[in-house]
Amino acid sequence: MPRYTAPTKDLQFIIHGVLKATETGIPGYDELESDFTGAVLEEAGKICTDVLHPLNVVGDKEGCTLENGVVRTPTGFKAAFDQVKEGGWTGLDMPEQYGGQNMPALMGTAVGELFSASNQAFTMYQGLTHGAASAILAHGTDEQKDKYLPNMVSCEWTGTMNLTEPHCGTDLGLMRTKAAPQDDGSYKISGQKIFISSGEHDMADNIIHLVLAKIEGGPEGIKGVSLFIVPKFNINEDGSLGARNGVAVGSIEEKMGIHGNSTCVMNYDEATGYLLGDEHKGMRAMFTMMNEARLGVGMQGLAQADAAYQNAVDYAKDRLQGRAVTGTENPGGPADPLIVHPDIRRSLMDQKSFTEGARAFLLWGATMIDDAHRSGDKDADGLVSLLTPVIKGFLTDQGYDMTVKAQQIYGGHGYIEEWGMSQYTRDARIAMIYEGANGVQALDLVGRKLAQDGGKHVMAFFDLVKTFCKENAGQDDAYDAEFIEPLKASSKDLQAAGMYFMQNGMKNPNHALAGSNDFMHMFGHVCLGLMWARMGKASREALANGASDAAFHETKLTTGRYYMARQLPATALHLTRIQSGADTVMGLDAAQF
Repeated sequence: MPRYTAPTKDLQFIIHGVLKATETGIPGYDELESDFTGAVLEEAGKICTDVLHPLNVVGDKEGCTLENGVVRTPTGFKAAFDQVKEGGWTGLDMPEQYGGQNMPALMGTAVGELFSASNQAFTMYQGLTHGAASAILAHGTDEQKDKYLPNMVSCEWTGTMNLTEPHCGTDLGLMRTKAAPQDDGSYKISGQKIFISSGEHDMADNIIHLVLAKIEGGPEGIKGVSLFIVPKFNINEDGSLGARNGVAVGSIEEKMGIHGNSTCVMNYDEATGYLLGDEHKGMRAMFTMMNEARLGVGMQGLAQADAAYQNAVDYAKDRLQGRAVTGTENPGGPADPLIVHPDIRRSLMDQKSFTEGARAFLLWGATMIDDAHRSGDKDADGLVSLLTPVIKGFLTDQGYDMTVKAQQIYGGHGYIEEWGMSQYTRDARIAMIYEGANGVQALDLVGRKLAQDGGKHVMAFFDLVKTFCKENAGQDDAYDAEFIEPLKASSKDLQAAGMYFMQNGMKNPNHALAGSNDFMHMFGHVCLGLMWARMGKASREALANGASDAAFHETKLTTGRYYMARQLPATALHLTRIQSGADTVMGLDAAQF
């Protein structure tokens, strides 16, 4: 069975050595001393390794079952969920007022990676609840917050988000679910939703569904969509649970992966619902949840890649196949281990350099969220808004590719279920699809985010890279050549792509949109290049100061050099594709396909 070890040392390095959390001035970060964050991460790592990871394969093989309208989760899930709740992990970064621990999103993100890597399907139950609670926290009335949040923060009640319908996915303006106003201020919700993660299960006393629906007589299309709180069980005045609401699971979706999560078809038959936020402003309220979820899904791409990589390294060191071309390295055995071969090293370095760079990128994004929410920094909010589709799209596309590379290390054994590697690939695949398919993320980046606030935030990103390069160049010739110059070149490629869109996109929008996927990946590579340059700087400084863990920092520098030399040059390829325009992309008529 695969194993998983929490990368606590790397997380600590990023939080303290790279991001220098306690020096940022973000409210609450002064409490993030190394001993404190280390203790939190070590405890999270224990429950992930000892409790959640052993259930990963159980959830994959057993899946969820539907019995008389009740979904049964896999063996051991409920006991593990109770343990997670008792440890306070579900409310780590939620307000103390509602039972949370009020830690920054930085800590919630770091711990979230460990939980997702150890058992993604399981972690989705609390992850969806966190998103639903965040939407209520941002848009609910005080009465709604007091009514729902304490039990959702503790996960005594879980939550969902209900968007997709059989005939509409991304185009939510086509939805048919209706909301009929009632005299008491509530609504009767009727319709069907599909692909609802954690839609029904046996691990919580109540499930609070957030449902998009159209109020009768409202505007057409997306402008007529509102968001409603629809509990599985109605809640009495004293807070106790009342009668079953008019919501029921129709079936469990049969999926490629995440079998341990109950992805359901949900039927609403005049279920009692309560407006969350303003009438016909449902998308604004839902996007509070969606944006959080997109960052969380980006984290899933990283998490599955790292878990798969850890096992691929083990296999490459143990499996004996062939001899090293430069001479025998295992003279006492019949063959050398796989890891002696350059192509195996290339694959493992691809994986290692991605996961470590992606981890830094994700945690940097979390600091922007904290800066925006805790300090009210609008520039930080604008920058993380720009980068959200990059985090979601790039990290999940690349994360999936890395699980395939890890599976490939195993050869035929990677294709055999008993080795467990296919689960990482199957589980990672959904992250490219849900919370807005990655093609949509790319369109959002190019079509909306680049021009947001007059292009202020993308210009701020370029200035950030330029300033970093200027401030850190000229101190060491090797660092300049290996980190600064590649980062400069990739940033220039990204700027050139943006200029192409400006010059050609207005005349023909297809010229911009045909290059959107390449641009998203180019942007992702530049972000990881920036992270590697920052990590390289931190490790160089640590070594100069006589770090006791010199081997860690030497390894970090070598891994960073690999990314800058072998991965970051992909920006030139993406630029060439973008500058080729849309003519070849749109050249065929539909009938010619």
